[in-house]
Amino acid sequence: MSDVTTTENRALNVTGSRPHGVLVPSADAGGQGDGYKWTVLINTTIGILMATINSSILLIALPDIFRGIGIDPLAPGNTSYFLWILMGFMLVTSVLVVSLGRVGDMFGRVRCYNLGFAVFTFASILLAVTWMHGDAAALWIIIVRVLQGIGGAMLMANSSAIITDAFPPNERGFAIGVYGVAAISGSFLGLLIGGLLAPIEWHLVFIVSVPFGAFGTVWAYVKLKDNGMRVQAKIDWWGNLTFAVGLIAILVGIVYGLQPYGGHTMGWANPWVLTSMIGGVVVLIAFCYIETRVAHPMFALELFRHRGFTMGTIAGLLAALARGGLQFMLIIWLQGIWLPLHGYSFERTPLWAGIYMIPMTVGFLISGPIAGRLSDRYGARPFATVGMLVSAAGFGVFDLIPINFSYSWFAFALLLIGLSMGLFAAPNTAAIMNGLPANRRGAGAGMLNTAQNSAQVLSIGVFFTVIGLGLAASLPNTLFSGLAAQGVPAAKAHEIANIPPVGSLFSAFLGYNPIQQLLGSSTLSTLPADKASYLTGHEFFPHLISGPFGAGLHLAFAFAALACLIGAVASWLRGGGDPHEVRPLPAEAAAGLAGVGDVAASEVGVGGVGGVDLAEATRPSEVPDQVAVVKAPSADRTA
Repeated sequence: MSDVTTTENRALNVTGSRPHGVLVPSADAGGQGDGYKWTVLINTTIGILMATINSSILLIALPDIFRGIGIDPLAPGNTSYFLWILMGFMLVTSVLVVSLGRVGDMFGRVRCYNLGFAVFTFASILLAVTWMHGDAAALWIIIVRVLQGIGGAMLMANSSAIITDAFPPNERGFAIGVYGVAAISGSFLGLLIGGLLAPIEWHLVFIVSVPFGAFGTVWAYVKLKDNGMRVQAKIDWWGNLTFAVGLIAILVGIVYGLQPYGGHTMGWANPWVLTSMIGGVVVLIAFCYIETRVAHPMFALELFRHRGFTMGTIAGLLAALARGGLQFMLIIWLQGIWLPLHGYSFERTPLWAGIYMIPMTVGFLISGPIAGRLSDRYGARPFATVGMLVSAAGFGVFDLIPINFSYSWFAFALLLIGLSMGLFAAPNTAAIMNGLPANRRGAGAGMLNTAQNSAQVLSIGVFFTVIGLGLAASLPNTLFSGLAAQGVPAAKAHEIANIPPVGSLFSAFLGYNPIQQLLGSSTLSTLPADKASYLTGHEFFPHLISGPFGAGLHLAFAFAALACLIGAVASWLRGGGDPHEVRPLPAEAAAGLAGVGDVAASEVGVGGVGGVDLAEATRPSEVPDQVAVVKAPSADRTA
C-alpha cells in the first residue's frame, strides 16, 4: 500500500459509506496533477446545480405542468398525483443514498457518480418529451421522477467523497463551501427560471437540465478517475427493503387518507388507509430488529447509546419535519391566494412567487458562515438550540400575520426562517460528528442524513393533512354562504359546498377557479351577468378560500413551531463538552455554507448534499483504525 497516505480521510461522506475510517490515496494520487481537483470541483458543482435547479423548478412550475397535461383538480384521486410527483424523488433518495454510497466505495465512486449523472440526464430527456395528457401523463412524470431520483441518489452519495479524495485537507473546506453555495444558488435560481419558463411552455422546465447534464456526463466520463481503491463492504438488502416498504406504506396511507371515503370528506376511516399506516409502522419496527442482527447494517443502532448523537439526530429530524412542507405551503399561499388578490395574473404568479421568496435565501447566506465560525469558538449547543428557537419564532410570525398580509411581515418571517436554519444546520451536524468515535462518524453521518431526508418526505404529507383538516372544518360553510350571497340557488350551493376540501386546495395551487365547472352553464345562465362574471373570475375563489386556508395554515404553523420547540429542548439536552477550536476563517465559513447548502437542497426535495464534516476535514490527520482495503486494477477511466 505504498501509494496510500498514512492519514485518515477524516472528511466523512454523508452517506456513511466509510463507516470504519477507510484509508484513501493522497490528493495527487495517480499523477493527476493540481488541475484535477478543480475539474472535480467544477463537475460536482454542475451536478448539484443541475439537481437543485431541477427540483426547485418543479416546485414552482407544478401549476403550469398540471394545467398543461390537463389534470382536473376536482376529480377524485388526482391529488395523489400531485403529492407523488413532489415526494417520489425525495423518497428514492432517502432510501438509496446510504447504500449507493457503499456501492461507490465497493466498485468505484467515480463509476457510480458517472452513472448517476447519465441516469439523471436521461430521465430529464424523458420528462422533456412528455407527450401524453391526463392520467397517463401524470403517471409518466411520477415514474420518470423516481428514475431521476435514482440518478440523483448516485450523484449525491458520491460527490462529497470525490471532492474529499481530490483535495488536500487544507483546501477541502473551500471546496465544500463552494459546493454548499452551489446548492443554495440552485435552489433559488430554479424558482426564478421556473417562474420565467413555465408560463411560456411547461416542457421547457425539464429541458433546462438536459444540456448541463449531457455536458457533465461526458466531461465526468472523460476527466474523472477513480482513486484506485476499493473497500470491502456488503449492502444490507433486508434493511433497505424493510425501510423502503415501511416508509412507502406510511406515505401511501397519508396520501389516500386525504381522499374522501364513505361520505366523509377525508379517508382516515378507510380500512386500507389504516392497514397501510399501521403496517408501515410494524415493518419499520421489523427494520430496527433486522439492523441489530446483520453484519453490515444500514443503521448502526448502537450509536444511539451516545447521548449527543441521539439528541442531535432527534433535533435534526424535528427540524426537517417542521420545515419540509414549508416552501410548498408558502408557494400555495403566494400563487393561489395572495398574488391573485393583489392583481397578479395566474400566468405571472410563478415568477413573482420565486422573487418574493428571496429573503429566505438571504437568511441562509448571512447566518451560515457566522454559525460555522462562532460554533467552533463557543460550542455548537447554544447556536443549534437558538436556531431552533428562532425557527419557532419565525413560524409564530407566519401564524400571526393575516392571509392577505403586508409583505414586510411576510419577508421578516422568511428572513427569520432562513437565519435560523443557517444557525442550526452546521453546528448541529458538527456536534453530532464530534461526539462520535472517529471510526463511527461515517455511519453516524449516513443515519443523520437518512433520518432528515425521511422526515422531509413525511413533512409534506403531514402539512398537507393538517391543511386539509383545517379546510374541512370551515370550507363547506364558507363556500355555501359565498355562493348563496351571489344568488346561487341553495340546493346547488349546498351540493358544491360538499366537494372534498383537498380538491379546493389543489385548485388554489394550480391557480384554477373551479366555480364555472361546478356551477355549469345551466346555473350560470340564470344569474345576472355581473354576478356570473365575478363568480368565474380570478378574485372570487381566492377570496373565498382564503379564510378556510388560513385556518389550515394556523394549524400547520402551530405544528411546525411545536416541532421546533421540542427540537430546541433535544438540542440543549445533548450536553456540552463539544470541543471548541479555532480554524481558519475560510474553513469555518465553508462549514456553515455546507450546512445551509444541505438545508437549501432539502427544501426543494434533493436531500442532504453537503456531507463533509469540515471539523474533521481541516483537523490534523491521525492514524486511523485499519480496515480491509482492496487495490483495484490499474487506474481506470470509468464508464
